[in-house]
Amino acid sequence: MGYGELQSEIGRLIHGAEWETWEVPKPLAKAGTWVETDLLGTDPFIRPWMVDIADDHYAVDISRARNLLGWEPKRSLRAILPKMIAALKADPVAWYRTNKLNVSKVAGLGAKARKQAERLPAEHDQMMPAHRTDMDAMHYGTVWTQFFVIALGAWLLTSPLQFALFDPAAATTLRDISAERGLWDPALRNALTGWSDIVSGILLMVFGALAVSSRFAWIQWGTAFIGLWLLFAPLVFWTPSAAAYANDMFVGALAITFSVLVPMMPGMSHEGMMDESTVPPGWTYSPSSWLQRLPIIALAFIGLLIARYLAAYQFGQISAIWEPFFSGADNKNGSEFIITSDVSRAWPIADAGLGATSYMLEVLMGAMGTASRWRTMPWMVAFFFILVVPLGGVSIFFIIIQPIMIGTYCTLCLIAAAAMLIMIPLTLDEVVAMGQYMLRSIREGRPFWRTFFQGGADPSAATSSDEANFSEPIKRQVAAAVRGVTVTWTLAAICVLGVWLMFSRLIFGTEGAIADNDHLIGALLITVSVCAMAEVARPLRLINLFLGAWLIAAPWLLGGADTVVVLNDVVVGLVAIGLSLPRGQRSTEHYGAWDRYVF
Repeated sequence: MGYGELQSEIGRLIHGAEWETWEVPKPLAKAGTWVETDLLGTDPFIRPWMVDIADDHYAVDISRARNLLGWEPKRSLRAILPKMIAALKADPVAWYRTNKLNVSKVAGLGAKARKQAERLPAEHDQMMPAHRTDMDAMHYGTVWTQFFVIALGAWLLTSPLQFALFDPAAATTLRDISAERGLWDPALRNALTGWSDIVSGILLMVFGALAVSSRFAWIQWGTAFIGLWLLFAPLVFWTPSAAAYANDMFVGALAITFSVLVPMMPGMSHEGMMDESTVPPGWTYSPSSWLQRLPIIALAFIGLLIARYLAAYQFGQISAIWEPFFSGADNKNGSEFIITSDVSRAWPIADAGLGATSYMLEVLMGAMGTASRWRTMPWMVAFFFILVVPLGGVSIFFIIIQPIMIGTYCTLCLIAAAAMLIMIPLTLDEVVAMGQYMLRSIREGRPFWRTFFQGGADPSAATSSDEANFSEPIKRQVAAAVRGVTVTWTLAAICVLGVWLMFSRLIFGTEGAIADNDHLIGALLITVSVCAMAEVARPLRLINLFLGAWLIAAPWLLGGADTVVVLNDVVVGLVAIGLSLPRGQRSTEHYGAWDRYVF
């Protein structure tokens, strides 16, 4: 059996049909292996020397040994090959482990895994009576949270009187920075906020009282919805009262916390809760562990503090913003000028207030669930990702347009955007794990939307015995918090190039389109490189190849650049391209079938 026939037979046995092999010229194949091995820095199976002998198709002839010596091989490759492939398809994990291959790529596959999944419902049926007893005990063990919700409702019901929201004289002290927006009278906005608080307070009291009984546990989602409304209400009404704004934000956050965060979240799959596994199939850690989420929560809280401070100025609750570096116009510093610019006024609500609400939701969603939420709360992971990435995009957009469209910078905006950008690579691994789980669920025939919103069990998942916790030394906790993220020297160097480009207008005194282009490309180089520091997103760095190529061509296409600027752009573009090709250092972590995309 020659190489060609062997390859075709393996394909037929694996796929159950004739498997066509595409042939490419040897120089092209060797170039591909060179790119993978030497240029990208990966460790592929195919080596250049394999390409040289790929078409030799040796067929060993043993007729002389049979005729002269009477020798027959104990095994025939043609006869044993179906058994080998059958063993691979039955238990890919064991087959890969025996042959010293990357087991993560086939985790959760094969007949053995399917049989294990088929046994799971029967096992869960046996466990269900004890599980329901535990759930009832858990509900009544956290019933105090519903009494706290009732107390929050009572507080909210009476707060309009405490904050004088119905007193027109209380709104006269407003520093109406946003008078040009043509908003309603401040007294009316205060009154609308007051009526919103009264209605919301009554509903919180009613929902809290009903949720005391386990029969009405689903009403906790009503409490969470009221909490969500309270986070947005001051933005909708442009609430002049700083006290009422802060009160609504804290009461809203606490309502969400004590409805679906501290007590058991209603509607979750019982099978998912009974499954104690936390590590996705083929992974070496849980991307949903508390230590993994803690840096994201901390960064979101920093963004919340900054955005809330900027929102207070937009609402006219304070008269100035701290700005140590940048100046603006119209007797305003850079920060004040930016958040009252035409770009900011294009939003129907205060954009800084929207940022504060988004950051608050990120803090709350980051704290929800356990280390297995990648499978028990797919919807939470998906919405958390949506919240992080678009908000990060908005922050980066503001960085880009600040000098281009407004002509200055905002120091606090830059800090908040940096915090948001760092959150993105810390978030991506959990999203990949959730996506893999949903794909496996679909292949197993589970309903998509039910699984998405209720979660479920994963028979192929594992329980980690070496996962770091808060009792570990600080050094190990820090290492566990950033598992799946590696800051390679190549990506760090590209970030330095991006910063250099962003400040090139100050260094070289450039103006016009070429200055704006350098600023834009610099910001994009930083953004792409930071995102690619997540190993599951490492291929994103290849986007920098196109950014570098554009940077080289831009001086001639845009014009208006002197020799020094042209040389700067060409050199930076070439260096960015060269640094973007190697994959760089990779940790020992594995990501299941996603390992093949870490190149």
